[in-house]
Amino acid sequence: MRIGIYNGTFNPVHKAHIKICKKLIKKGYVDKIIIIPTEKYWDKKSEATIFERIDMLKLITTDKIILNADLYSLSRTYDVLKELEKIYPQATFSLIIGADNIINFSDWYKYEELLKYNLIIMQRKNIKVKKYLIKLNKKNNYHIVSFRNSISSSKIRNYINQNKLGKVKIYLDKKVYDYIIENNLYRLN
Repeated sequence: MRIGIYNGTFNPVHKAHIKICKKLIKKGYVDKIIIIPTEKYWDKKSEATIFERIDMLKLITTDKIILNADLYSLSRTYDVLKELEKIYPQATFSLIIGADNIINFSDWYKYEELLKYNLIIMQRKNIKVKKYLIKLNKKNNYHIVSFRNSISSSKIRNYINQNKLGKVKIYLDKKVYDYIIENNLYRLN
């Protein structure tokens, strides 16, 4: 079985996250995707608790988009993959990352080990992914997948904080939007 690993803060999970998963499954890059929320990301601060983000992710799961809420305390991608190898010993794993992550991939913990896994890199404009792959000496077992995205979690959080809820609805699954409103998330004032 080919499993995509998609970890991040998902603060909040939005339609682009969901579209990425569906596209990768539909195009045959992977059979399933395991989403793993990260409790504390090394370069981001969180305004929703890990448990609120897990609740939001539960709202978008399917039989092929699976949430693993048990590994959230592991802050390093390498550690997550090693745990998943124990759970799915027969699986082939692909790490799903945005093109912006490839720029500083050599800063990741045990990045040389991570390069042994398949990489699925979601292309973002103006990032020359192949240039960075060459620097990393990554010659095979990767896919660069084009994906247009004008959504960002930080933009969504800012709109909610500014009470521009009409702008947010188009970016969020209805169940996720309702959860955010009901739980008064991302309001700093």
